[in-house]
Amino acid sequence: MGGYFDEMFSEDGSWRGPYQDIGQWFNSQDASRLRAKHREAEQVFRLTGITFNVYGKTEAEERLIPFDIMPRIISGREWQRLEKGIEQRVRAINAFLHDIYHRQEIVRAGRVPAEMIAGNEAFLPQMLGVSPPGQVYTHIVGIDLVRTGPDEFFVLEDNARTPSGVSYMLENRETMLKMFPDLFTVNKVRNVSDYPRNLRRSLAACAPAWASGEPTVAVLTPGIYNSAYYEHAFLADQMGVELVEGHDLRVHEGRVCMRTTRGYQPIDVLYRRVDDEFLDPLNFNPDSALGVPGILDVYRAGGITIANAPGTGIADDKAIYSYMPEIVEFYTGEKPLLKNVPTWRCSDPKSLSYVLDHLSELVVKEVHGSGGYGMLIGPAASKKELSAFRNKLKARPSNYIAQPTLSLSTVPILARSGLAPRHVDLRPFVLVSPDEVKITPGGLTRVALKKGSLVVNSSQGGGTKDTWVLED
Repeated sequence: MGGYFDEMFSEDGSWRGPYQDIGQWFNSQDASRLRAKHREAEQVFRLTGITFNVYGKTEAEERLIPFDIMPRIISGREWQRLEKGIEQRVRAINAFLHDIYHRQEIVRAGRVPAEMIAGNEAFLPQMLGVSPPGQVYTHIVGIDLVRTGPDEFFVLEDNARTPSGVSYMLENRETMLKMFPDLFTVNKVRNVSDYPRNLRRSLAACAPAWASGEPTVAVLTPGIYNSAYYEHAFLADQMGVELVEGHDLRVHEGRVCMRTTRGYQPIDVLYRRVDDEFLDPLNFNPDSALGVPGILDVYRAGGITIANAPGTGIADDKAIYSYMPEIVEFYTGEKPLLKNVPTWRCSDPKSLSYVLDHLSELVVKEVHGSGGYGMLIGPAASKKELSAFRNKLKARPSNYIAQPTLSLSTVPILARSGLAPRHVDLRPFVLVSPDEVKITPGGLTRVALKKGSLVVNSSQGGGTKDTWVLED
């Protein structure tokens, strides 16, 4: 399988442990029936409106996310190990955020350089001294994992601002249940469909301490032109809460209130899908029409919970990522259970020199980049692309980090010719409340649909698979 670890097949071509039941099922299926089911799944996604926007040179283009019907399967034992590592990491991230907005002990201890915090555009001085309700900064986290061997998992990045993709995880499962109900009677697959209920419960548990009765929760969206608007509407609907835009909200008597048919009603918890910069035109970008004037002042006074807290972006900054092993150890007193990918910080002259010399072998990413934009995959780049990127690196070295090109594991997709291996990653979704860290069993598996491609992002032509975590 080209030197990559294949999660479904052993080297001798037999089905690996977690895949044996589905292997028997697959071998008994008619190939033309499976291809018909594949087309049916696409039709379901089209009718449901499961799309995302790709931002091109002119305007956003709406696309269907390709879905592959062969599930990615993780054994109960493998998942147990992952869960422990994810929880450890998420607790450390929360402790780190509290620390850098208060005493900055990790900086005083010399474990993270002061300039990595103070000079970071994701660091919000307005959050200094502010303690969010329940001390929770990252209410919803997406930890991107890649696998390189039977027991080798690495964290590729931490999504601590507004992680997206959970609606695809839920719709993928819904589609599989509809199309192949028989598979779920043979395979004991753990449930993911209770995520919206758990999300609402987790958000409500983070309401300000003075909030009485059932807290009022709302989802703040930038609007229909946002790439993840489908997800915002989907989650609000599934949670049974209001979907609001900035113009639906106003500050009144120290509370953030939303417009309803019965006048303005106060909100206790706002699950925002609007970036920090656009959240409050009085405190951040004055040109923003997406946010709520004065919301940060209400938040600082304890009048509302904002999930995720403003300023959490510094925890998923790719330069800070390179310090995560030290961060985990500093706040938990334990060695990290999940490894980081080795990372060169280009702001360091020695590292920059190494990266420039080995550019054709490395993956280079923007420190604040996301969605696969602004990155270079050295082995797949042309001489012209390498030369242009070399100039970018020299001009703004602190804007980039570099990593080795990992041998990402493969899981076969159903191609015209039958099963064909494609590279995958995994984004498990984590809910954090004052009393617990809840990890949904599975997550979003993104798959590179082009042969040999390592880019799994939907914006760059990737697709998704249903992710099964087995009971045992």
